[in-house]
Amino acid sequence: MSLNRTDLIGKIAEKAGLSKADSDKALSALQEVLVESLAAGEAVKITGLMGVERTNRAARKGRNPRTGEEIEIPAGFGVKLTAGSALKKAVSNK
Repeated sequence: MSLNRTDLIGKIAEKAGLSKADSDKALSALQEVLVESLAAGEAVKITGLMGVERTNRAARKGRNPRTGEEIEIPAGFGVKLTAGSALKKAVSNK
């Protein structure tokens, strides 16, 4: 089972005693802050839950899977998510 955005908003509303509209606004605000911070190169850490940071990817050579032709993959950025202690504990107990 997985939660989609609508399900997540409903659970947040229930746990926090908020309306679904307010929960949606809070989730949207969290998403905006994460995106803006990572785009600026800032890491975001929520103690016990997770840490999210932007990582550098060096330029490299790859292969086109259809033709086998060697291609240049340009340098870029990725995202690294690290589970916090509370999240690790919750997952390991299941």
